[in-house]
Amino acid sequence: MSDSESISPSHHRWTPSRYRALLRTQRPSTIQFRTRLAILLGAVAIGLAATLFALAADTAGRMFALYAARYPYAPLVTTPILFAALVWLTRRYVPLARGSGIPQVIAAQEDPERATHSLVSIRTVIGKALLTIMAVLGGASVGREGPTVQIAAAVMGLSHRLLRVPLRGAVLIAGGAAGVAAAFNTPIAGLLFAIEELASAYEQRVTLLVIAAIVIAGMVAQSVQGDYVYFGVIGAHMGVTSALVAVPVIGLVGGLVGGLFSRLMLMLAIGTNRLTRWTKAHPVVFAALCGLVVAGLGCATGLTWGTGYGSARAMIAGADAPLWFGPAKLVTTLATAVAGLPGGIFAPSLAVGAGVGNLLCPLFPGSPSSAIVILGMVAYFAGVVRAPLTAVIILSETTASRGLMLPMFAVAFLADGASTLVCREKLYHGLSRTFSMH
Repeated sequence: MSDSESISPSHHRWTPSRYRALLRTQRPSTIQFRTRLAILLGAVAIGLAATLFALAADTAGRMFALYAARYPYAPLVTTPILFAALVWLTRRYVPLARGSGIPQVIAAQEDPERATHSLVSIRTVIGKALLTIMAVLGGASVGREGPTVQIAAAVMGLSHRLLRVPLRGAVLIAGGAAGVAAAFNTPIAGLLFAIEELASAYEQRVTLLVIAAIVIAGMVAQSVQGDYVYFGVIGAHMGVTSALVAVPVIGLVGGLVGGLFSRLMLMLAIGTNRLTRWTKAHPVVFAALCGLVVAGLGCATGLTWGTGYGSARAMIAGADAPLWFGPAKLVTTLATAVAGLPGGIFAPSLAVGAGVGNLLCPLFPGSPSSAIVILGMVAYFAGVVRAPLTAVIILSETTASRGLMLPMFAVAFLADGASTLVCREKLYHGLSRTFSMH
Protein backbone atom coordinates (compact mmCIF):
# COMPACT_ATOMS: atom_id res chain seq x y z
CA MET A 1 0.00 0.00 0.00
CA SER A 2 1.33 3.47 -0.91
CA ASP A 3 1.99 6.20 1.61
CA SER A 4 -0.93 8.24 0.25
CA GLU A 5 -3.33 5.33 0.73
CA SER A 6 -2.16 4.72 4.27
CA ILE A 7 -3.20 8.19 5.43
CA SER A 8 -6.28 7.99 7.61
CA PRO A 9 -9.51 9.44 6.16
CA SER A 10 -9.88 11.38 9.42
CA HIS A 11 -7.00 13.55 8.20
CA HIS A 12 -9.48 15.33 5.86
CA ARG A 13 -12.54 15.03 8.13
CA TRP A 14 -14.41 18.18 9.26
CA THR A 15 -13.83 18.25 13.01
CA PRO A 16 -15.46 20.64 15.53
CA SER A 17 -12.24 22.67 15.70
CA ARG A 18 -12.30 23.11 11.92
CA TYR A 19 -15.91 24.32 12.00
CA ARG A 20 -15.01 26.82 14.72
CA ALA A 21 -12.07 28.07 12.64
CA LEU A 22 -14.34 28.50 9.60
CA LEU A 23 -16.93 30.41 11.62
CA ARG A 24 -14.22 32.69 12.99
CA THR A 25 -13.28 33.76 9.44
CA GLN A 26 -16.91 34.41 8.49
CA ARG A 27 -17.98 36.48 11.51
CA PRO A 28 -19.08 40.09 10.84
CA SER A 29 -16.11 41.30 12.89
CA THR A 30 -13.50 39.70 10.62
CA ILE A 31 -11.68 41.70 7.97
CA GLN A 32 -12.56 39.15 5.25
CA PHE A 33 -16.28 39.44 5.93
CA ARG A 34 -16.24 43.23 6.10
CA THR A 35 -14.20 43.48 2.89
CA ARG A 36 -16.72 41.37 0.99
CA LEU A 37 -19.61 43.29 2.49
CA ALA A 38 -18.00 46.62 1.55
CA ILE A 39 -17.59 45.55 -2.08
CA LEU A 40 -21.09 44.11 -2.39
CA LEU A 41 -22.81 47.07 -0.71
CA GLY A 42 -20.69 49.42 -2.80
CA ALA A 43 -21.76 47.64 -5.97
CA VAL A 44 -25.45 47.98 -5.10
CA ALA A 45 -24.99 51.66 -4.28
CA ILE A 46 -23.12 52.20 -7.58
CA GLY A 47 -26.03 50.74 -9.54
CA LEU A 48 -28.45 53.11 -7.81
CA ALA A 49 -26.17 56.15 -8.10
CA ALA A 50 -25.51 55.51 -11.80
CA THR A 51 -29.25 55.22 -12.46
CA LEU A 52 -30.08 58.46 -10.64
CA PHE A 53 -27.26 60.30 -12.39
CA ALA A 54 -28.41 58.98 -15.79
CA LEU A 55 -32.00 60.09 -15.15
CA ALA A 56 -30.85 63.57 -14.06
CA ALA A 57 -28.54 63.97 -17.06
CA ASP A 58 -31.20 62.78 -19.52
CA THR A 59 -33.74 65.18 -18.00
CA ALA A 60 -31.25 68.05 -18.32
CA GLY A 61 -30.68 67.13 -21.97
CA ARG A 62 -34.40 67.22 -22.71
CA MET A 63 -34.74 70.58 -20.95
CA PHE A 64 -31.97 72.08 -23.07
CA ALA A 65 -33.54 70.69 -26.25
CA LEU A 66 -36.82 72.46 -25.41
CA TYR A 67 -34.94 75.67 -24.60
CA ALA A 68 -32.95 75.60 -27.84
CA ALA A 69 -36.09 74.89 -29.87
CA ARG A 70 -37.93 77.83 -28.31
CA TYR A 71 -35.01 80.28 -28.36
CA PRO A 72 -32.78 79.03 -31.20
CA TYR A 73 -30.13 81.77 -30.96
CA ALA A 74 -30.10 82.32 -27.21
CA PRO A 75 -27.38 79.66 -26.66
CA LEU A 76 -24.95 81.92 -28.55
CA VAL A 77 -24.97 84.00 -25.37
CA THR A 78 -25.88 81.55 -22.61
CA THR A 79 -23.59 78.64 -23.55
CA PRO A 80 -20.29 80.62 -23.52
CA ILE A 81 -21.30 82.28 -20.24
CA LEU A 82 -22.15 78.89 -18.73
CA PHE A 83 -18.86 77.35 -19.91
CA ALA A 84 -16.92 80.18 -18.26
CA ALA A 85 -18.97 79.92 -15.05
CA LEU A 86 -18.57 76.14 -14.82
CA VAL A 87 -14.80 76.31 -15.28
CA TRP A 88 -14.55 79.04 -12.61
CA LEU A 89 -16.68 76.99 -10.19
CA THR A 90 -14.70 73.84 -10.91
CA ARG A 91 -11.32 75.48 -10.38
CA ARG A 92 -12.53 77.32 -7.27
CA TYR A 93 -14.33 74.52 -5.42
CA VAL A 94 -13.68 71.07 -6.98
CA PRO A 95 -10.56 71.25 -9.18
CA LEU A 96 -10.22 67.45 -9.24
CA ALA A 97 -13.67 67.13 -10.84
CA ARG A 98 -12.60 68.59 -14.19
CA GLY A 99 -12.72 66.49 -17.31
CA SER A 100 -13.84 62.92 -17.77
CA GLY A 101 -13.28 61.20 -14.43
CA ILE A 102 -11.54 58.15 -15.85
CA PRO A 103 -8.01 59.68 -15.60
CA GLN A 104 -8.72 60.44 -11.92
CA VAL A 105 -9.52 56.78 -11.20
CA ILE A 106 -6.35 55.66 -13.01
CA ALA A 107 -4.27 58.12 -10.97
CA ALA A 108 -6.04 57.13 -7.73
CA GLN A 109 -4.51 53.65 -7.89
CA GLU A 110 -1.16 55.12 -6.79
CA ASP A 111 -2.53 55.69 -3.28
CA PRO A 112 -6.15 54.51 -2.94
CA GLU A 113 -6.58 55.51 0.71
CA ARG A 114 -5.37 59.07 0.12
CA ALA A 115 -7.41 59.32 -3.08
CA THR A 116 -10.66 58.91 -1.10
CA HIS A 117 -9.92 62.36 0.36
CA SER A 118 -9.05 63.95 -2.99
CA LEU A 119 -9.45 62.36 -6.44
CA VAL A 120 -12.41 60.15 -5.52
CA SER A 121 -13.76 61.96 -2.47
CA ILE A 122 -17.48 62.37 -1.98
CA ARG A 123 -17.11 66.18 -2.14
CA THR A 124 -15.36 65.89 -5.52
CA VAL A 125 -17.92 63.57 -7.09
CA ILE A 126 -20.94 65.50 -5.80
CA GLY A 127 -19.47 68.57 -7.47
CA LYS A 128 -18.71 66.46 -10.53
CA ALA A 129 -22.30 65.25 -10.84
CA LEU A 130 -23.89 68.68 -10.33
CA LEU A 131 -21.52 70.49 -12.69
CA THR A 132 -21.84 67.81 -15.39
CA ILE A 133 -25.64 68.12 -15.26
CA MET A 134 -25.27 71.91 -15.55
CA ALA A 135 -22.99 71.39 -18.57
CA VAL A 136 -25.68 69.23 -20.20
CA LEU A 137 -28.21 71.99 -19.41
CA GLY A 138 -25.98 74.37 -21.36
CA GLY A 139 -25.77 72.16 -24.45
CA ALA A 140 -22.17 71.03 -23.92
CA SER A 141 -21.04 67.97 -25.87
CA VAL A 142 -20.48 65.85 -22.77
CA GLY A 143 -21.30 62.31 -21.74
CA ARG A 144 -22.23 60.97 -18.32
CA GLU A 145 -20.29 57.69 -18.55
CA GLY A 146 -16.83 59.06 -17.64
CA PRO A 147 -18.17 60.97 -14.62
CA THR A 148 -20.05 57.81 -13.60
CA VAL A 149 -16.71 55.99 -13.40
CA GLN A 150 -15.34 58.57 -10.93
CA ILE A 151 -18.60 58.61 -8.95
CA ALA A 152 -18.60 54.81 -8.77
CA ALA A 153 -15.00 54.68 -7.52
CA ALA A 154 -15.87 57.23 -4.82
CA VAL A 155 -18.89 55.18 -3.73
CA MET A 156 -16.70 52.10 -3.45
CA GLY A 157 -14.15 54.05 -1.44
CA LEU A 158 -16.88 55.33 0.91
CA SER A 159 -18.23 51.82 1.56
CA HIS A 160 -14.74 50.69 2.56
CA ARG A 161 -14.24 53.68 4.87
CA LEU A 162 -17.60 53.13 6.56
CA LEU A 163 -16.82 49.48 7.23
CA ARG A 164 -13.21 50.28 8.20
CA VAL A 165 -11.45 47.97 5.75
CA PRO A 166 -8.31 48.71 3.67
CA LEU A 167 -8.90 50.00 0.16
CA ARG A 168 -6.89 48.46 -2.69
CA GLY A 169 -6.31 49.78 -6.18
CA ALA A 170 -8.10 46.75 -7.64
CA VAL A 171 -11.25 47.74 -5.75
CA LEU A 172 -11.20 51.20 -7.32
CA ILE A 173 -10.89 49.46 -10.69
CA ALA A 174 -13.93 47.37 -9.78
CA GLY A 175 -15.89 50.46 -8.79
CA GLY A 176 -15.02 52.35 -11.95
CA ALA A 177 -15.79 49.39 -14.20
CA ALA A 178 -19.06 48.80 -12.36
CA GLY A 179 -19.92 52.39 -13.26
CA VAL A 180 -19.39 51.63 -16.96
CA ALA A 181 -21.52 48.48 -16.65
CA ALA A 182 -24.34 50.40 -14.97
CA ALA A 183 -24.15 53.41 -17.31
CA PHE A 184 -24.40 51.38 -20.54
CA ASN A 185 -26.22 48.31 -19.13
CA THR A 186 -23.25 46.27 -20.41
CA PRO A 187 -21.68 44.08 -17.68
CA ILE A 188 -19.23 42.33 -20.02
CA ALA A 189 -17.99 45.63 -21.41
CA GLY A 190 -17.49 46.84 -17.84
CA LEU A 191 -15.26 43.89 -17.08
CA LEU A 192 -13.17 44.37 -20.21
CA PHE A 193 -12.87 48.08 -19.51
CA ALA A 194 -11.45 47.25 -16.08
CA ILE A 195 -8.76 45.08 -17.64
CA GLU A 196 -8.00 47.17 -20.75
CA GLU A 197 -8.20 50.75 -19.58
CA LEU A 198 -8.41 51.25 -15.82
CA ALA A 199 -5.83 48.66 -14.81
CA SER A 200 -2.23 49.77 -15.17
CA ALA A 201 -1.33 46.49 -16.87
CA TYR A 202 -3.06 43.53 -18.45
CA GLU A 203 -1.65 41.18 -15.84
CA GLN A 204 -3.53 43.05 -13.08
CA ARG A 205 -5.24 40.39 -10.99
CA VAL A 206 -9.03 40.63 -11.21
CA THR A 207 -10.60 38.71 -8.35
CA LEU A 208 -14.00 37.10 -8.14
CA LEU A 209 -15.20 39.95 -5.94
CA VAL A 210 -14.18 42.51 -8.58
CA ILE A 211 -16.23 40.64 -11.18
CA ALA A 212 -19.11 40.35 -8.71
CA ALA A 213 -19.09 44.11 -8.12
CA ILE A 214 -19.35 44.79 -11.86
CA VAL A 215 -22.17 42.29 -12.38
CA ILE A 216 -24.13 43.38 -9.29
CA ALA A 217 -23.96 47.08 -10.20
CA GLY A 218 -25.16 46.25 -13.72
CA MET A 219 -28.00 44.09 -12.41
CA VAL A 220 -29.14 46.75 -9.93
CA ALA A 221 -29.18 49.40 -12.66
CA GLN A 222 -31.03 47.00 -14.96
CA SER A 223 -33.65 46.20 -12.33
CA VAL A 224 -34.35 49.92 -11.82
CA GLN A 225 -34.14 51.07 -15.44
CA GLY A 226 -35.54 47.92 -17.02
CA ASP A 227 -33.96 45.43 -19.41
CA TYR A 228 -33.16 47.75 -22.28
CA VAL A 229 -30.60 47.88 -25.09
CA TYR A 230 -28.81 51.26 -25.09
CA PHE A 231 -29.17 52.02 -28.81
CA GLY A 232 -32.05 49.60 -29.45
CA VAL A 233 -32.05 46.13 -30.99
CA ILE A 234 -30.45 46.67 -34.41
CA GLY A 235 -29.08 43.21 -35.19
CA ALA A 236 -26.86 44.49 -38.02
CA HIS A 237 -24.87 42.03 -40.10
CA MET A 238 -22.50 42.08 -43.09
CA GLY A 239 -21.42 39.52 -45.67
CA VAL A 240 -17.86 38.28 -45.87
CA THR A 241 -17.15 39.91 -49.24
CA SER A 242 -18.50 43.29 -48.12
CA ALA A 243 -16.54 43.06 -44.87
CA LEU A 244 -13.26 42.36 -46.67
CA VAL A 245 -13.71 45.60 -48.62
CA ALA A 246 -15.15 47.84 -45.90
CA VAL A 247 -13.20 46.79 -42.79
CA PRO A 248 -9.70 48.01 -43.83
CA VAL A 249 -11.01 51.42 -44.94
CA ILE A 250 -13.22 52.01 -41.88
CA GLY A 251 -10.56 50.75 -39.48
CA LEU A 252 -7.87 52.99 -40.96
CA VAL A 253 -10.01 56.14 -41.23
CA GLY A 254 -11.69 55.72 -37.83
CA GLY A 255 -8.38 54.98 -36.10
CA LEU A 256 -6.58 57.95 -37.64
CA VAL A 257 -9.38 60.37 -36.82
CA GLY A 258 -9.67 59.00 -33.27
CA GLY A 259 -5.91 59.28 -32.83
CA LEU A 260 -6.04 62.88 -34.06
CA PHE A 261 -8.68 63.72 -31.44
CA SER A 262 -6.52 62.19 -28.69
CA ARG A 263 -3.40 63.97 -29.96
CA LEU A 264 -5.14 67.35 -29.87
CA MET A 265 -6.58 66.72 -26.40
CA LEU A 266 -3.22 65.69 -24.95
CA MET A 267 -1.48 68.60 -26.65
CA LEU A 268 -3.81 71.08 -24.93
CA ALA A 269 -3.76 69.22 -21.59
CA ILE A 270 -0.09 68.38 -21.09
CA GLY A 271 1.68 70.15 -23.94
CA THR A 272 4.22 72.96 -23.53
CA ASN A 273 3.44 74.96 -26.67
CA ARG A 274 2.45 78.63 -26.71
CA LEU A 275 -1.28 77.91 -27.12
CA THR A 276 -1.33 75.55 -24.14
CA ARG A 277 0.49 78.09 -21.98
CA TRP A 278 -2.07 80.76 -22.94
CA THR A 279 -5.06 78.50 -22.17
CA LYS A 280 -3.64 77.66 -18.74
CA ALA A 281 -3.00 81.33 -18.01
CA HIS A 282 -6.55 82.34 -19.05
CA PRO A 283 -8.75 79.29 -18.30
CA VAL A 284 -12.07 81.11 -17.89
CA VAL A 285 -11.65 83.18 -21.07
CA PHE A 286 -10.59 80.05 -22.97
CA ALA A 287 -13.66 78.20 -21.66
CA ALA A 288 -15.91 81.00 -22.92
CA LEU A 289 -14.29 80.79 -26.37
CA CYS A 290 -14.82 77.02 -26.39
CA GLY A 291 -18.45 77.60 -25.42
CA LEU A 292 -18.79 80.02 -28.33
CA VAL A 293 -17.53 77.33 -30.74
CA VAL A 294 -20.01 74.80 -29.33
CA ALA A 295 -22.87 77.33 -29.49
CA GLY A 296 -22.00 78.48 -32.99
CA LEU A 297 -22.00 74.95 -34.42
CA GLY A 298 -25.06 73.98 -32.39
CA CYS A 299 -27.10 76.95 -33.59
CA ALA A 300 -25.91 76.52 -37.19
CA THR A 301 -26.63 72.80 -37.40
CA GLY A 302 -29.18 72.04 -34.68
CA LEU A 303 -27.65 68.56 -34.34
CA THR A 304 -24.37 68.84 -32.45
CA TRP A 305 -25.75 69.70 -29.00
CA GLY A 306 -25.37 67.35 -26.02
CA THR A 307 -24.30 63.74 -26.13
CA GLY A 308 -25.39 63.13 -29.72
CA TYR A 309 -27.25 60.00 -28.61
CA GLY A 310 -30.36 60.76 -30.68
CA SER A 311 -28.40 61.41 -33.86
CA ALA A 312 -26.26 58.30 -33.38
CA ARG A 313 -29.31 56.13 -32.78
CA ALA A 314 -31.03 57.52 -35.89
CA MET A 315 -27.97 56.81 -38.07
CA ILE A 316 -27.68 53.28 -36.68
CA ALA A 317 -31.33 52.71 -37.56
CA GLY A 318 -30.65 53.79 -41.16
CA ALA A 319 -31.92 57.38 -41.15
CA ASP A 320 -30.36 59.81 -43.59
CA ALA A 321 -27.96 62.23 -41.93
CA PRO A 322 -25.83 65.07 -43.31
CA LEU A 323 -22.27 64.05 -44.13
CA TRP A 324 -20.87 66.96 -42.13
CA PHE A 325 -22.31 65.68 -38.83
CA GLY A 326 -19.22 63.62 -37.86
CA PRO A 327 -16.65 66.42 -38.34
CA ALA A 328 -18.94 69.01 -36.71
CA LYS A 329 -19.61 66.78 -33.69
CA LEU A 330 -15.87 66.08 -33.35
CA VAL A 331 -15.15 69.82 -33.14
CA THR A 332 -17.86 70.45 -30.52
CA THR A 333 -16.69 67.45 -28.47
CA LEU A 334 -13.07 68.59 -28.62
CA ALA A 335 -14.04 72.17 -27.70
CA THR A 336 -16.04 70.89 -24.73
CA ALA A 337 -13.36 68.43 -23.60
CA VAL A 338 -10.49 70.93 -23.60
CA ALA A 339 -12.53 73.72 -21.97
CA GLY A 340 -11.83 72.30 -18.51
CA LEU A 341 -15.37 71.69 -17.27
CA PRO A 342 -16.56 68.34 -15.86
CA GLY A 343 -17.97 65.85 -18.35
CA GLY A 344 -17.07 62.70 -20.27
CA ILE A 345 -16.40 61.90 -23.91
CA PHE A 346 -17.76 58.34 -24.12
CA ALA A 347 -21.22 59.06 -25.56
CA PRO A 348 -20.10 62.00 -27.75
CA SER A 349 -17.31 59.80 -29.15
CA LEU A 350 -19.85 57.17 -30.13
CA ALA A 351 -21.84 59.90 -31.87
CA VAL A 352 -18.74 61.13 -33.72
CA GLY A 353 -18.01 57.51 -34.70
CA ALA A 354 -21.53 57.18 -36.09
CA GLY A 355 -20.86 60.32 -38.11
CA VAL A 356 -17.60 58.83 -39.41
CA GLY A 357 -19.46 55.68 -40.46
CA ASN A 358 -22.20 57.76 -42.07
CA LEU A 359 -19.55 59.73 -43.97
CA LEU A 360 -18.10 56.48 -45.35
CA CYS A 361 -21.45 54.91 -46.31
CA PRO A 362 -21.41 56.24 -49.92
CA LEU A 363 -18.16 54.30 -50.51
CA PHE A 364 -19.94 50.99 -49.88
CA PRO A 365 -23.36 51.21 -51.58
CA GLY A 366 -23.84 47.43 -51.46
CA SER A 367 -23.45 47.18 -47.66
CA PRO A 368 -26.14 47.85 -45.05
CA SER A 369 -25.76 51.42 -43.79
CA SER A 370 -26.44 50.36 -40.19
CA ALA A 371 -23.47 47.96 -40.30
CA ILE A 372 -21.16 50.65 -41.75
CA VAL A 373 -22.25 53.15 -39.07
CA ILE A 374 -21.66 50.65 -36.25
CA LEU A 375 -18.22 49.75 -37.61
CA GLY A 376 -17.43 53.47 -37.79
CA MET A 377 -18.40 53.80 -34.12
CA VAL A 378 -16.16 50.90 -33.15
CA ALA A 379 -13.23 52.23 -35.19
CA TYR A 380 -13.39 55.81 -33.91
CA PHE A 381 -14.02 54.81 -30.29
CA ALA A 382 -11.11 52.34 -30.39
CA GLY A 383 -8.94 55.04 -31.95
CA VAL A 384 -9.75 57.54 -29.17
CA VAL A 385 -9.77 55.30 -26.10
CA ARG A 386 -7.34 52.63 -27.38
CA ALA A 387 -9.38 49.84 -25.80
CA PRO A 388 -10.41 47.70 -28.79
CA LEU A 389 -12.06 44.86 -26.87
CA THR A 390 -14.17 47.32 -24.87
CA ALA A 391 -15.19 49.10 -28.07
CA VAL A 392 -16.38 45.85 -29.66
CA ILE A 393 -18.30 44.60 -26.65
CA ILE A 394 -19.94 47.97 -25.93
CA LEU A 395 -21.26 48.22 -29.49
CA SER A 396 -22.30 44.57 -29.64
CA GLU A 397 -24.17 44.87 -26.33
CA THR A 398 -25.70 48.30 -27.00
CA THR A 399 -27.00 47.39 -30.48
CA ALA A 400 -27.53 43.61 -30.13
CA SER A 401 -25.48 43.22 -33.35
CA ARG A 402 -23.65 40.04 -32.43
CA GLY A 403 -23.72 38.93 -36.05
CA LEU A 404 -21.25 41.74 -36.76
CA MET A 405 -18.71 40.58 -34.18
CA LEU A 406 -15.91 39.42 -36.51
CA PRO A 407 -15.88 42.62 -38.62
CA MET A 408 -16.03 44.66 -35.40
CA PHE A 409 -13.00 42.88 -33.94
CA ALA A 410 -11.07 43.39 -37.18
CA VAL A 411 -12.00 47.07 -37.36
CA ALA A 412 -11.17 47.66 -33.68
CA PHE A 413 -7.66 46.21 -33.88
CA LEU A 414 -6.92 47.97 -37.17
CA ALA A 415 -8.11 51.27 -35.66
CA ASP A 416 -6.05 50.71 -32.52
CA GLY A 417 -2.93 50.26 -34.65
CA ALA A 418 -3.75 53.22 -36.91
CA SER A 419 -4.32 55.47 -33.89
CA THR A 420 -0.78 54.87 -32.64
CA LEU A 421 0.57 56.37 -35.87
CA VAL A 422 -0.96 59.71 -34.82
CA CYS A 423 -0.87 59.51 -31.01
CA ARG A 424 1.41 57.00 -29.31
CA GLU A 425 0.19 57.65 -25.76
CA LYS A 426 -3.17 56.36 -24.57
CA LEU A 427 -5.52 59.27 -23.95
CA TYR A 428 -6.73 58.50 -20.43
CA HIS A 429 -3.32 57.42 -19.19
CA GLY A 430 -1.79 60.63 -20.56
CA LEU A 431 -4.47 62.73 -18.88
CA SER A 432 -4.02 60.82 -15.62
CA ARG A 433 -0.55 62.37 -15.27
CA THR A 434 -2.22 65.72 -14.62
CA PHE A 435 -3.80 64.13 -11.51
CA SER A 436 -0.71 62.37 -10.18
CA MET A 437 -0.80 61.70 -6.42
CA HIS A 438 2.94 62.45 -6.08
